Amino acid sequence: MASTAHGLSQSQFDILQEKAGNAKATAYCPYSKFRVGAAFLSEDGTVITGGNIENASYPVGTCAERVALGKAVSEGHRHFMALAVATDISPPGSGTMLTETVLESISLRIREFCTLDMPVIMFDKDGQYVVKLLEELLPMSFGPEDLKGARTV
Repeated sequence: MASTAHGLSQSQFDILQEKAGNAKATAYCPYSKFRVGAAFLSEDGTVITGGNIENASYPVGTCAERVALGKAVSEGHRHFMALAVATDISPPGSGTMLTETVLESISLRIREFCTLDMPVIMFDKDGQYVVKLLEELLPMSFGPEDLKGARTV
């Protein structure tokens, strides 16, 4: 049973887990074989998903979080309650690949549309999970509120 401590209901948590897992199946990763699925929960309750897309030139690939975020923003979603990421590794959040995938993606793109208190749920291949707040992953990140002078140091 998932905790609702991060503002998510059990139903929302379950949907995010299912959708991120399903998105993992859509990944195009013929080179690394490292599948990642992502699911964003928009503030209106819509769940938008994406799978990673590789290219023979590794740096040109697109992470699952970016795919999902691009879909979400192009469909008019601008505010998110949570992000779930699913991979085939275990334990959840282990290894540098998941951490680098999430941080690389969040640092430049996701941060624009997500508050620092947004939960990021990382699922492993067995359905085990770790939850981190965006601020825990990016403790000194720069976001839109910094341009408005709303955040104090």
